[in-house]
Amino acid sequence: MALKHKPTAPHHSVQDALRVLDTVARHTTGVTDTQLARETGLGPERLTTLLSMLRREAYVEQSADATYVAGEAFARLGSAQEHEAALHGKLQRTLDRLRDRVGAAVYMSRYVDGEVKVTQYAAGPAAPKVHEWVDFRDAAHATAIGKSLLAQLDHNGRREHLARHRTVRLTSRTITSDKVLLSRLASHPPTVPVLDLQEYAIGTVCAAVPVTAGSSVGCLALSLPVEHAHRLRQAADALNRNAAPVLLSLTI
Repeated sequence: MALKHKPTAPHHSVQDALRVLDTVARHTTGVTDTQLARETGLGPERLTTLLSMLRREAYVEQSADATYVAGEAFARLGSAQEHEAALHGKLQRTLDRLRDRVGAAVYMSRYVDGEVKVTQYAAGPAAPKVHEWVDFRDAAHATAIGKSLLAQLDHNGRREHLARHRTVRLTSRTITSDKVLLSRLASHPPTVPVLDLQEYAIGTVCAAVPVTAGSSVGCLALSLPVEHAHRLRQAADALNRNAAPVLLSLTI
């Protein structure tokens, strides 16, 4: 199985953020924003935006003399001994913030050993989690999470998955034709969120965006009660814009 690699806006942000982080890490005693701009080749506005995000996520810190140094989160993720625990905690805090920002339950999912797996999520009374009435592993054809993950596989990878998990009808809106589903996945623009408009469960709408790091296939998703469906597009766009911190954590 091969992956389809197509750049998206979050990936571009992460590439630029990694350049900034690498430069900060090399200057162990601190580096000014002027030096950062010169060494990374990034414009002032772009650099300011990235530094703001990196400071918010604790990857860099600004010293009293206005220079930038590596932050606590970067140091923890860089430690092999603490990496997994630090990554889990970092992602959870990021998901919690995203939940509050978009006003919806949010999920981090990965395609692991040929199966859909929700690895972490953030929900709450005002942002209820989807009721998993059918195992997500058997419903990739009907969920935004599943379709986003399948869209990142090549054609043979998708066909192999659908051969193991039939496209059964879950609601009147579920796509049950492999041919139709494969065609839609192949033509879906990578920068546009994948939607689930009550295809998995009546009463719930969802959206997902890819967050692929290296050979790992993943996605970030959100769900809303159908009475808030009018907010789905706006929430999905916000999710896409804020996917960079999640992808950055997975990349470091």
